[in-house]
Amino acid sequence: MGNTSSMLTQYDIEEVQEHCNNLFAQQEIVSLYQRFCQLDRNAKGFISADEFLSVPEFAVNPLSQRLLKMIDGLNFKDFVAFLSAFSAKANIEQKIELIFKVYDVDCNGKVSFDDILAILRDLSGSFMSEKQREKVLSHVVEEAGYTRSSSLSMEDFIKILGNPGLKMEVEVPVD
Repeated sequence: MGNTSSMLTQYDIEEVQEHCNNLFAQQEIVSLYQRFCQLDRNAKGFISADEFLSVPEFAVNPLSQRLLKMIDGLNFKDFVAFLSAFSAKANIEQKIELIFKVYDVDCNGKVSFDDILAILRDLSGSFMSEKQREKVLSHVVEEAGYTRSSSLSMEDFIKILGNPGLKMEVEVPVD
C-alpha cells in the first residue's frame, strides 16, 4: 500500500475506512492515496518531515514544526487517520483532540500557560512583544475561568472549545 507502483485494493480501501472511523468515502481515500504517493517521493511507504514540507501550505504554516512532530513517518493509514480530524464528518471531540495535541508542547497530557504561550509565540512572531503575549493570554485564560498556574486537560479543552460553531474542516478533492 505504500509505494506509487502499487494500487489500493477494495480490501485496502475498506481497511483504511475502518481505521479512520469511516470519515472518508472510498473515492476520497483513493484521492488521498494518490496525494500520499506524490508526497512519498522515495516510495518507502511513509512520509518524512521533508516530504511534508514540500506542501507549500504546510511549509508556511506557523505551527508546521509542531505538526511535523505528529506526522513525521506516517504510513498511509495513519496519514488518513491524521487527516480525519479535518473531515466535515469528524465530531467536535476529534477536532479538539488534534488541537490539544498541537498545544501539548511537552506531550505530558496537559496544556499549561507556558504551552499556550509557546503556540502564541509561534503564531505572532515578532508582531507582539513577550509582555503583550503574556497580557493577552492571561486575559483569555482568566475569561475561561482558569489561572496562569492551571493546566488544562483534554476534558478542559473540550469544555472550552466545544462551541458548536467551531469550524475545522478541509474538503478532499475527488478526481
